[in-house]
Amino acid sequence: MVALVKVKARKPDDLKGLRVTVMGLGTKGGGVETVKYLVRHKAKVKVTDIKTAEELEPSLKKIKDLPVELILGAHREEDFVDADLVIPNPDVPLSSKYLAMARSAKVQIETDISLFFKFCPAPIASVTGTRGKSTTVTVAGQILRVKQEDTVIAGNILRSPLADLDNLRSDTPVVLELSSWQLEGLARKKLSPHWALVTSIFPDHLNRYKSMDDYVSAKELIFKYQKENDHLILSADDEIVSSFSEKSIGKLSWFSITKDLSQTKGDYIYVKNNEVTVNVNGKISNVLSWDELGGSGVHTRANMMAGTLLALKMGASLESARIVLKNFKGVPHRLESVKVISGRTFIDDTTATIPEAVVAAINSFPDRRKILITGGTDKKLNFEPLVSKLSDESVAHVIFLHGSATNKILELINREKSKHAKSPVVKTMKEALELAVKTSLPGDVILLSPGAASFELFRDEFDRGEQFKAIVNNLKDTDF
Repeated sequence: MVALVKVKARKPDDLKGLRVTVMGLGTKGGGVETVKYLVRHKAKVKVTDIKTAEELEPSLKKIKDLPVELILGAHREEDFVDADLVIPNPDVPLSSKYLAMARSAKVQIETDISLFFKFCPAPIASVTGTRGKSTTVTVAGQILRVKQEDTVIAGNILRSPLADLDNLRSDTPVVLELSSWQLEGLARKKLSPHWALVTSIFPDHLNRYKSMDDYVSAKELIFKYQKENDHLILSADDEIVSSFSEKSIGKLSWFSITKDLSQTKGDYIYVKNNEVTVNVNGKISNVLSWDELGGSGVHTRANMMAGTLLALKMGASLESARIVLKNFKGVPHRLESVKVISGRTFIDDTTATIPEAVVAAINSFPDRRKILITGGTDKKLNFEPLVSKLSDESVAHVIFLHGSATNKILELINREKSKHAKSPVVKTMKEALELAVKTSLPGDVILLSPGAASFELFRDEFDRGEQFKAIVNNLKDTDF
């Protein structure tokens, strides 16, 4: 193997002529935008992915005219050691043997997020948590966009920030959603955002992390490398999240829907006498009443409040916040109302990939009878809270999606001799919706809220949601 002199990328211009291996093109857009950015900056790009061309067809179409070498169906050692830079997909574990090969060969390893942090001319805000990240980021970004149209909303929200990097100025607001895996990539470079926000923490991804403590530690990385003049916004309602305050050296701010924060040191937002009340830099204001907030469900509104505080701390106005909060319709695939047909409301909550999220979804429609489509692939989570919630009278029927998580749920249901013990298990979304339509009544909510991963039946959770929406949008009153 030829020994090569390795060149480091410290600024965008350094990418010109570099041999860059993108590990994992993926199907969610991040890999595609990484490739496009590298090509724009005249790097020599190679993409390697264990998936086949057929599996990657939607992504490959987007880069078909670009000068990129493709290595599909396998990874090769030479693509990681004979390179100047390797950029792995966030789903690639840091323990990957191919990344170990690159490190041994002194090859620079970055992620799309770490490159963005290094090259971005503006301060960065980032949001993490088990639930609520996308809503929080979207609300904050939309509030900032009222006055600054070039505000960047990106990250783990199906948009790589590299897509926007070339157009950023030093005063462009940047709000990123970051997963624990993306935070791990930043931590290796000792990077944290200027504004960090943590929404909530529940058990998740325990098929990837050794323990809940390891998962929590990954979330802590969002503020680990902050400085004293940086900002950390925490939920006062989440015991784990609020404990992060003991480890932070940045300036603390809080949000809550259950606690009176009026005596709290620092900035805050909470509900007082049915009014959303905010304190930023010592100025206390009423944003609007709780009843005026858009969105579905208490947890959604809590995240909307968190996003509001973040936007205000980044310089947005109360006027902008009021405009967005009154009219916010939610985020795609998160308690998204798809269609009302013959009196039935179809809700896409495919990004509910933990049991607690399904419980929250059921609670979001307290006075409605529900047909629940749930289950899928296990992430070594505890499904007892979900099984307990299924005993609610409002959950009229349950339709399970085939998978290892469903097997665990059914074991618990059978042990408790639940009314849903004989619920059907299906292998396609078409079957699930056919059964939902058949068992539904006018006024029902037909709710897709899986509480599990998707990989045994679908490409990813977004594919699962898109299939649900496509079928629902083709239904007619005559189908009931």
